[in-house]
Amino acid sequence: MPIAFKNTYARLPESFFEKAEPTPVIQPSLIALNHELATELGIDPGFLRSDEGLAILAGNSIPSGAEPLAMAYAGHQFGGFSPQLGDGRAILLGETGGKDIQLKGAGQTPFSRRGDGRSALGPVLREYLVSEAMHALGIPTTRALAAVLSGELVLREQPEKGGIFTRVASSHLRIGTAQYFAARGDTDSLKALVGYAIQRHDPEATDAFELFQSVIAKQARLVAQWMGVGFIHGVMNTDNMSLSGETIDYGPCAFMDRFNPAQKFSYIDQNGRYAYANQPGIAQWNLTRLAEALLPLFHDDQEKAVTMAKGELENFPDLFDSAYFKIFSKKIGLPENYDRELIQILLDLMATQKADFTLTFRGLANGPDAFLSNFGDQEPVRDWLARWNAAGNPDTTLMKTVNPAYIPRNHRIEEVIEAAKQGDFAPFHEIHSILREPYQDKDGFEKYQQTPSPDEVVCNTFCGT
Repeated sequence: MPIAFKNTYARLPESFFEKAEPTPVIQPSLIALNHELATELGIDPGFLRSDEGLAILAGNSIPSGAEPLAMAYAGHQFGGFSPQLGDGRAILLGETGGKDIQLKGAGQTPFSRRGDGRSALGPVLREYLVSEAMHALGIPTTRALAAVLSGELVLREQPEKGGIFTRVASSHLRIGTAQYFAARGDTDSLKALVGYAIQRHDPEATDAFELFQSVIAKQARLVAQWMGVGFIHGVMNTDNMSLSGETIDYGPCAFMDRFNPAQKFSYIDQNGRYAYANQPGIAQWNLTRLAEALLPLFHDDQEKAVTMAKGELENFPDLFDSAYFKIFSKKIGLPENYDRELIQILLDLMATQKADFTLTFRGLANGPDAFLSNFGDQEPVRDWLARWNAAGNPDTTLMKTVNPAYIPRNHRIEEVIEAAKQGDFAPFHEIHSILREPYQDKDGFEKYQQTPSPDEVVCNTFCGT
């Protein structure tokens, strides 16, 4: 059997999903296939490259054992609650190798809400590159198995080439999944969800409260890891936060160039709700919504349930701070020091002088000259360097393993997308090969480290629906 599929999600009550078949496309072609991931999943990459494999990746054929469906969930979007969202352009085929396999852009589902269920090519390429870059950076994330050119056009502001993305995840369970059942007073489905989530992600957990504790810890670490590479998710709605602790839904996401704690990229996020510095607070807010949904399962006495939830939520800032300062202590080569003031002074200097986030930390590992070149006013930076050197013996070898040389810079991603629209995928494959080894300097690829020129700066990114 080419792919050993099953779908345990389809065994859950009917309230969890709607059956949804992918809509076939006329002339699909393969853009990229993740050979390494396919092998990890127990899938023969050669099969996926065959006509039969391509038909599965394009949604033209349903493999044996798969049961296509669209998952039901709700969510707070920019603070406002939508009791029914669901997979509007994603179809879960099932699981193989213990991971979910989902097609994004495979056509309409019962949750599409007047949308076409398709994806433009740009968002497919962006998610492929950014999710795989996050994996290479060591950050929990959904993965990219394949990107397919649909051979059809999708209508957005203008007709664009269509694409289909094959996403791999530990699961696609979200905070919004719990909210969906809580909003309906469906405690039986909520219990089934908790049991399923424990089975998939936390077999050591014994009940809803222990699952909740685990999700809090995972999200605290995850957001700290985002902050450590200057990543901005862009749309931290509750339906975009996973119970597995993986980064999910790369819509208007981006990595910062110049360090700016108030940086945002989503065109929709006019008030900066999901700006870089707001991400820990939003994570805690979202986890509070999860607590509200699971409250009936924490304790029969609501007052006691609330007290239990509040106690855990109040731990979040300390969990986040601990993870955050461990990461940044390593970034400055002082893993045992945890000098919070030293870290904050550097970040303040970077913000004031608009220093590039990635180049500044990488430069610090490469020596004083490389570091100082990121600043215009060097006198206060030299003072910081003196204090840094006095703090211990900075481990530059460690620093080069946690401060990447390469990130998926916004202007380079846009170049890739524009070239692909013209049928040229060489830039996509080149940047992908660089991002697979983000901590290794490579001769001849300096352009991928360079900051954007003023006319290359990307201010807004879009989800592509």
